[in-house]
Amino acid sequence: MVDTPRLRVIRAEGAALQAELNEYEVPWRDRQVFLASQGYMLRPRYRPGWVPSWQTDTSKYPEEFEDYWELPPRQHLIDATRISDGQLVYMKRVRSGDAESTIARMLSSGRLSEDPRNHCVPILDYILDKDDPSIAYMVMPYLRLTDSPPFETVNDIIDFGSQIFEGLVFIHEHQVAHRDCSEKNIMMDATSLFPKGHHPVRAGFLPDACTPAPQLSRAHGRIKYYYVDFGISVRLATDSPRLVTGGYGRDQDVPELSFHVPYDPFKVDIFILGNMFRREIYNVSR
Repeated sequence: MVDTPRLRVIRAEGAALQAELNEYEVPWRDRQVFLASQGYMLRPRYRPGWVPSWQTDTSKYPEEFEDYWELPPRQHLIDATRISDGQLVYMKRVRSGDAESTIARMLSSGRLSEDPRNHCVPILDYILDKDDPSIAYMVMPYLRLTDSPPFETVNDIIDFGSQIFEGLVFIHEHQVAHRDCSEKNIMMDATSLFPKGHHPVRAGFLPDACTPAPQLSRAHGRIKYYYVDFGISVRLATDSPRLVTGGYGRDQDVPELSFHVPYDPFKVDIFILGNMFRREIYNVSR
């Protein structure tokens, strides 16, 4: 890229913005020491006393420094590194004991975690906040969107579909309806495709956020797909009516969504998956 006066102004403005933590980053900075004591290290940007690297080292453009890159605007999620083994993870701030964390932990526990049909995101750890016991942090593997990198072959799509349908059967067998299983809430572990790792925000680059990450094709890796975000999921007793109400969810095409008229959430899951395949696979590939 040619360096011009206008580009220098844009870079300077961007650097000034990035030098300040935004409102959803500050709470994570304030919890960094506690989370480190629990075995999880946040990136340098979120450590107390952080000074932007580009302010002390002018040998590179600001965006070439790792700590330039802020979190995506999701205030309840942050990437971290598990100190014990260097594994990249995601941490999600939840209400302790809420339905989301209760269902996610149940599906990830004990005997269920050993079932090969289980495609629910593993809950690696569950940490109560030291100052506010109503807050907890769920620790999960770092996952990527299913099209990052894109599907390459028909076999890739068949494998994706097989795993996702297998996982839905598993979830439903345990009386859980996801209710929001659209493309943003189905993710993949693509660790095997990045032999040298990658940055959690600039996912096409190495952990330095500057060097392009070597990437293998899907044919050379083993990808596992997972359901994530059980925020509006329900677990219904076997002897209770299989009915709920509610109009929330990413897929607003579901015809029966209603805050007043009860409907079957298990059938809704099937509709959402079908609609997802139509949008993300059929419409893209034809």
